[in-house]
Amino acid sequence: MKKKTISRILLAIVLIGAVIVLGSACVVTQQNEYTVIRQFGRVVDIRDVPGVSWKLPFIQTSETMPNRVLLYDLPVSDVITQDKKTMVADSFILWRIDDPQRFIQTLNGSIPNAESRLTSLVYNSMKNTISGMSQSEVISGRDGELAGAIRAGVGDSLDQYGIELIAIETKHLDLPDDNKAAVYQRMISERNNIAASYTAEGESNAQRIRSQTDKEVQIMLSEAAAKAEMLEAEGEAEYMRILSDAYADPERAEFYNFVRSLDAAKASLTGSRNVLFLNRTSPLAEIFYSN
Repeated sequence: MKKKTISRILLAIVLIGAVIVLGSACVVTQQNEYTVIRQFGRVVDIRDVPGVSWKLPFIQTSETMPNRVLLYDLPVSDVITQDKKTMVADSFILWRIDDPQRFIQTLNGSIPNAESRLTSLVYNSMKNTISGMSQSEVISGRDGELAGAIRAGVGDSLDQYGIELIAIETKHLDLPDDNKAAVYQRMISERNNIAASYTAEGESNAQRIRSQTDKEVQIMLSEAAAKAEMLEAEGEAEYMRILSDAYADPERAEFYNFVRSLDAAKASLTGSRNVLFLNRTSPLAEIFYSN
């Protein structure tokens, strides 16, 4: 009975030891991380394939580093533009560990060390980029042009640390609170001046167009009046020709005089008065006494 108990205890000890050894030798690499294998403090292997792998128990140790895109929020800082205007920049960085071996060698595998290096390099690039731009250029470049210029200023200087810089984005780029009112007032004044110049230019163009139109209208009226006078003269001439033709023929002349006399008599009979007194010697009476 004693032997069985001792055997069971020994077996339990062996099993526990096996579990400990197995746990020490087993390494699990996740989808979004690197596994760094060290032996006596020296890096001997870096694994980036997800799954289970093995290491020497008690001799080798493992640690992990992120194998994904990391977000780092840069501290808010002041920058000065080319025209000596102070602006407040609030930006963030997207980055990842591209070369784990170099990252460990240069930055001791420390994320805070990497963020410190990112702050220094990106802020210097931002400061140099914005210092070469006017305030209006900085404001108009916030649709991506400014971020591209800052990214170009960093260049490949992070490669030596095993870091890939994916993007630099600006969350907030504005004036200091104590400068906003004065700057906004100046901007309003500038916009008002621009609006006034546009209005003056528009009024000048409108006056020029009105003057040109009035001139064209006067020319058209003069031409129309001249044409009307010419037509009237032609009509008078035609009228006189017709009269001349009428009086040239005695029969036509007599009929024409008769019609004219009747028209004159008709014109005299106006209103309620329908009696016409004529002198026997008048041309109108001659029509009735000619026979």
